[in-house]
Amino acid sequence: MSSSAKALEFLKISSHFKLGHLPTEGFHPKTKDLSELVKADAAAGLRLLSEVDHSSLEIMRSKTEELWRLAQDIQDTLARGHKVFMCGCGATGRLSLVLETLYRQKFGHTDQVISFMAGGDFALIKSVESFEDKTEYGVRQLMELGMGPNDLLLASTEGGETPFVIGAANKAASYSSRKPYFLYCNPDEELLPIERSREVIQNPKIHKVNLTVGPMAISGSTRMQASTVLMLGIGVGLLYQHKTEEDFRVFYQDFLKNLGLTHYEALAPFTKLEARLYQENKFLNYVTDPFLAISILTDTTERSPTFSLRPFENRQDAHADHGLCYLFIPEAETSGHAWSELLWRSPRPVEWEELDGRIGLERIFGFDISHQGMKNRSLHVPTVDFSITYDDGRVLFKCQKEEAVFEWGEDPLFNHLMVKMLLNAHSTAIMGILGRYQGNVMTWVRPSNNKLIDRSARYIQQLLKNSGKTATYEAVVEKIYETIDELNENEPVVLRVLEKF
Repeated sequence: MSSSAKALEFLKISSHFKLGHLPTEGFHPKTKDLSELVKADAAAGLRLLSEVDHSSLEIMRSKTEELWRLAQDIQDTLARGHKVFMCGCGATGRLSLVLETLYRQKFGHTDQVISFMAGGDFALIKSVESFEDKTEYGVRQLMELGMGPNDLLLASTEGGETPFVIGAANKAASYSSRKPYFLYCNPDEELLPIERSREVIQNPKIHKVNLTVGPMAISGSTRMQASTVLMLGIGVGLLYQHKTEEDFRVFYQDFLKNLGLTHYEALAPFTKLEARLYQENKFLNYVTDPFLAISILTDTTERSPTFSLRPFENRQDAHADHGLCYLFIPEAETSGHAWSELLWRSPRPVEWEELDGRIGLERIFGFDISHQGMKNRSLHVPTVDFSITYDDGRVLFKCQKEEAVFEWGEDPLFNHLMVKMLLNAHSTAIMGILGRYQGNVMTWVRPSNNKLIDRSARYIQQLLKNSGKTATYEAVVEKIYETIDELNENEPVVLRVLEKF
């Protein structure tokens, strides 16, 4: 299909994906000059990003009652021997898989908690185009994983409008005796005009948990504050048991308080170092253990679509360019072993016949995160190791001569949330230093689905306006599709389209 035909197809349905009015797609007033700040003073930039995180956590203080109800339903489902399913797309899919992994770390290898994301475990590394946009795929993956008539689904979507997640939630509402939960981060009144969101919000067979926390630190980068509060909200219900609501309230409020005590500036030397290494054409190997691996993997893989970086290379692609960073678990000798260490279970691929193995188990193992994969990567590109490891309540960051130790204790959810927030801020600051966004506008976003096509079009129109120019939405969309066909995955579609106007 030609680029103009693809543009026309999108424009026919674009009204369903025009999401610029949603707070999660907005521009945070505190970070409007972030890209320049991190270049001038990395520590100040990290401090500002921590302020945005801590503001989101403060908003979460008022959610005790809703999260207590969620916690009760989760624990009752498990106590009765039924299953809890969790799902999402992109960042929310990854946080769901993180939470399943933490459940296995804490309670052993059980199949009572099952998480899935659009595209299966392959999408942990690289999002699968089109999956997010299809409600029927959410239904299909849920049912193929074996949801029963008394099981509970926790469906999370930062925006509250993701078709894949909505499809799964609607199916669970009609199939299970337990009302599913739909968790999201935009106000109901902003979502109700969107038909698919309205269908969920007004469905009495679905519990709604609204965790609105406002704009992200980087426009639309819901891998940051939105996915943090969703992971927190589900995690405190999944991983702990409390006899009374008061016990839960005390625990939850104390948990929130402690999350706000860490100073992000401690990572400033690492941020400047990693940015400099990239400028010197070096490549990073993030090296870790099975306890922290999945949260570190999440940050490193999410950098790719957010900032148009090359994704992790796959050993099955003979001439693939190497990603700037990669995650390795060096105690694992083979890829299969490493993936089992990462997930604390065997991978769950999507092996549908019509996909021709493109996201199947063989392709998953092609992302070799083992000791052997680390050795092979270092034979092809100049690498530097950045280790983040857990040992007896301490998390140690180490890269070349830089070291930082965080003594957060033994709670796995707390440690993973802190590692997530720190690495999100760290990688965002690095990309600001490297010029991968302007102010707080995600100018290097990769438009890989309908929502991101709309986001790119809005950013282009805004940047044109800033320079005294105008263009219709339709003209911008046509240029986006035309440009996508011309560029490789490591080039900024938004900036290249701007040049054409």
